[in-house]
Amino acid sequence: MTNDTTRAIASEPDATPLVLSVIVPAFRCADMLRASLAGLLASDLPRAQWELIVVDDGSDDETPAVARAVADHVLVTPHGPRGPAFARNSGAVIARAPVLLFVDADVVVAPTTLSGFAHRFASQPDVAAAFGAYDETPGDRGFVSQYRNLLHHYVHRTNPGAASTFWAGCGAVRREAFLAVGGYDHRRYPRPQIEDIELGYRLSARAHRIVLAPELQGTHLKRWTLANMLRTDFRERSIPWMHLLLERGEAIATDGPLNLRVQEKVLTAASGLMLLAVALAVVLREGRWLPVAGVACAAIVMGNWRMLRWFAGIRGRRFAVGVVFLRLLFYVTSGVGAVCAVATFGRRPQHGALPPLRPTDIGVTAIGALHV
Repeated sequence: MTNDTTRAIASEPDATPLVLSVIVPAFRCADMLRASLAGLLASDLPRAQWELIVVDDGSDDETPAVARAVADHVLVTPHGPRGPAFARNSGAVIARAPVLLFVDADVVVAPTTLSGFAHRFASQPDVAAAFGAYDETPGDRGFVSQYRNLLHHYVHRTNPGAASTFWAGCGAVRREAFLAVGGYDHRRYPRPQIEDIELGYRLSARAHRIVLAPELQGTHLKRWTLANMLRTDFRERSIPWMHLLLERGEAIATDGPLNLRVQEKVLTAASGLMLLAVALAVVLREGRWLPVAGVACAAIVMGNWRMLRWFAGIRGRRFAVGVVFLRLLFYVTSGVGAVCAVATFGRRPQHGALPPLRPTDIGVTAIGALHV
């Protein structure tokens, strides 16, 4: 049976009030989605207190069937894929609970994560948004996957409390605030990029309080390779994030959250100096430039020393040595991306403020609304 968005949610209210609407965007990920949904169903928050909305972004595999087996609402985006920003907005406009919890289809939440979010919002009415972290047990055992997911865990674990950005892998927003600021900017971000970070900036600009709660965790199942990590850091993060910072006038000296601290910007500049010194040594055949490169490299290592010690403690020294190489690549990639962003900033379309998000702004089709 096919319904429009409004009719998709027509149902009798449950006797137990909903406290969370869990929204999972999914695209060609049947196996990971199956694991993700199983994790949600194993939550200690009573099932009657939360609804499950899966938004299929035009998959051509078994993803919709996996969702229909357990979800309260399964939506499909028209003419997909439209990107996770559009998919999450689609789920948000039909959600019935006062708090929207976004969980990526490749994340398996811990049993206490849903109840943790519910308690956080119930006990802290001034909190408009909160997000958690990946845990220390990534699903893929490859070196790059372990590094990437553990890095995320470390950064979030060491920066709890007030935040000015947001993370949609496992993050929640009060529905009223989310709709008022316009939701995710799905027109600007039609594929996975920094749509959650940009949402956090708009929430902060409206004086909404955001907190990072790293104890609210999930296992990340994604397999990272060196190639897709570099591509993601360059095209999907560094360039669009620098464009956003340029718009906000925060590209250089302003201290920022997480990866935008002044120290991180200094280390990115050090990677540029390292590359320049190596290039001069090769082109001019003058070895006197190599010590400059060595000093820049040492500065990057020392700037990451606490992190490297942590990696060595949980994965061993050999693993930490490999992390040094990946951190150098990260700073170089970020630096090159920032330069490209500055060079292209004036030629890109400018984005104004978003109007409040309304159901009529999103068109989705229900393909199996169940109530379990």
